[in-house]
Amino acid sequence: MEGQQGKASQAPLPLAHAHFQKGAYAEAEALYSSYICQCGRADSEGAGLGSKCSPEELATAYNNRGQIKYFRVDFYEAMDDYTSAIEVQPSFEVPYYNRGLILYRLGYFDEALEDFKKVLDLNPGFQDAALSLKQTILDKEEKQRRNY
Repeated sequence: MEGQQGKASQAPLPLAHAHFQKGAYAEAEALYSSYICQCGRADSEGAGLGSKCSPEELATAYNNRGQIKYFRVDFYEAMDDYTSAIEVQPSFEVPYYNRGLILYRLGYFDEALEDFKKVLDLNPGFQDAALSLKQTILDKEEKQRRNY
C-alpha cells in the first residue's frame, strides 16, 4: 500500500512535463505546484524528502515552474523558483543559468556573473553559459565606462 502512495505522488510530475513540452503552461504550472506542495507536505510530516520526492525531480519541478513564470515575464517569481531549485539540488546547473539570465536582463551584472561562473564550475561545457558570461562582462564594463 505504501508503495502505491509513493507512485501516486509521482503522477503529477510526468504529466506536468508532458504539458510543459506541449506548451500547455497553465496546466503544467498547476501540476508542478501540486507536486512541489506534495513534496513539502511529505517533508513536513517527517516522511523526509527521499520517501516521495527525489531532489532531482523536485529541483526540476521548481526549475520548470520558474521557466513558465519567466515566459510570463514574472521575473522575480521565476527567480524564487530557480533559487528553490538550487537549494534543493545545488549541483543542478540549469537553474543557476536561468536565474543568471534574468539577473542580466534586470541589469544586476555582478549577480549574473556569479551565477554564470557557477554554471561553468558545475558544467564547463555549457556553451550558452560561457557566451552569457562573456556578454555580461562586456556589458558590465560598458556600464562602468558610461558611469551608470
